[in-house]
Amino acid sequence: MSYIDTKYLNIISPYLQQFKKKGDYLWNFRCPYCGDSQKSRTKARGFVFRKKNDLFFKCHNCGVGASLGNLVKTIDLKTYKDYIFERYKKGVETHSSPQPEFKFNAPVFRKKGILKNLKSISDLSTDHPARRFIQKRLIPSESFSDLYLCESFYKFTNNLIPNKFPSLAGDHPRLLIPFRDEQGEVFAYQGRAFGKEQPKYITIKLDDDKDKIFGLDRVDKSKPIYVVEGPLDSLFLDNCVAVAGADFNNMKGDLIIIYDNEPRNKEINKQIKKTINQGKNVCLWPDNMKWKDINDMIIAGYSKEQIQEIITDNTFSGAAAQLRFAEWRKINA
Repeated sequence: MSYIDTKYLNIISPYLQQFKKKGDYLWNFRCPYCGDSQKSRTKARGFVFRKKNDLFFKCHNCGVGASLGNLVKTIDLKTYKDYIFERYKKGVETHSSPQPEFKFNAPVFRKKGILKNLKSISDLSTDHPARRFIQKRLIPSESFSDLYLCESFYKFTNNLIPNKFPSLAGDHPRLLIPFRDEQGEVFAYQGRAFGKEQPKYITIKLDDDKDKIFGLDRVDKSKPIYVVEGPLDSLFLDNCVAVAGADFNNMKGDLIIIYDNEPRNKEINKQIKKTINQGKNVCLWPDNMKWKDINDMIIAGYSKEQIQEIITDNTFSGAAAQLRFAEWRKINA
């Protein structure tokens, strides 16, 4: 019946602020139940998605869930009556064309949980230093809503894991990057320094049974997966995760392993050799690429499409990877 649902969703779409089609059977708009963010008029956290053969509504802000019919009813009662009549009129199922079955994963609705008292970057004013830091690094704006300002990183962590930091001396603000599982639950997070504080990155695990892999809530495992080192780097590539200190070689699937571009780093060379010996696809950056990581490449002026093309052209496996790695190490020695 989703063809009727789709028809009536389009009928009420003029009443849905910032209505956009985001993909096959996935639409996004400002929630008509809670009004969405009152601080940012550009936020849209209401979604309609397909589940089995029907459309459903879910708001990431207020948590309201509803069938497409109830959404239509909320927007316009007369349209709802037309919808009910058309959907359930006698014989509609026997005379309509058979509808194919689609396998569609409902979008993961991010849950604030432990982050509820933190401000996301999207909630900060455009002149806030933390937001300016993110913008200067050209982080995609669609990621702002799930990156957070943590004013006191040590204190915040100690509230979750008592005495994780024995002393709060030198506590300072950090960018908090949540690691979410496939259901959107936070199982770890990383704090990135805004300045020269050391260490630059601090990763905290809340579940010791899970590997520190960032992006599990966004990745499509049925497609090739890019695997990088840093969470922020992963935001620039399609279908990408970051290992954030975990072992690349523990991951399974159709992977393209992308190490930071540090050919003189002995530890990275050791890891690359191990990856190649395991038969995995590995990107060996071209010799004229001088930037350390993907974020630096973006800042230098490369587009996402250019970087993905460079990765495709410089990904090797098996004997080809062995030969290219030997040459790459010699040139960059």
